[in-house]
Amino acid sequence: MEEEAKSIKKPRVLRKITKLRLKNIGLYYLKRFESSVANLRSVLQRRVNDYAYHNKEFDKHEAFEWIEEILADFQRFNYLDDSRYSEIKIKNYVAAGKSPRYIQGKLREKGIDENTIADLLDQQDYDPFDACLKLACKKHIGPYSPSDEIRKERRSKDMAILVRAGFDYETVVRVLDFDENSPSW
Repeated sequence: MEEEAKSIKKPRVLRKITKLRLKNIGLYYLKRFESSVANLRSVLQRRVNDYAYHNKEFDKHEAFEWIEEILADFQRFNYLDDSRYSEIKIKNYVAAGKSPRYIQGKLREKGIDENTIADLLDQQDYDPFDACLKLACKKHIGPYSPSDEIRKERRSKDMAILVRAGFDYETVVRVLDFDENSPSW
């Protein structure tokens, strides 16, 4: 009896959406995460849409205008800056050994302009071989396989992993043929 009472969830009560509430939601989100303008817009619009779904008389269009005003204020106060967000994300992705194709895709998802992405990627010290080697080490593939037998029998699978991660064929082959003890690299 007691377990049944605990397992029944009460429906979440949605609080009324106002301009101040949207601003507070945005500030709370930015307090926890760095964000792009397009990403914060989608977060706030999702909250408006959830509320409008349950309250049919609510005017979504007015709330969307509030969102644009809030975003403009946040940009004016430098709470939101797409280039700062992109720079942080690119540095993190490069340090994690991600490919340029992966980085571009992720930043496009967040609404960052292609030119901004290209400019910031050009400014980075990026070596695709080092990035691919980092990923191989993380995945224990290629030169980081537990044994030479496993390395030889899994070569095509390892190649597929690295190519799917966004690295070009030549870089992948160099990494898979890499030998830490060989002075030729």
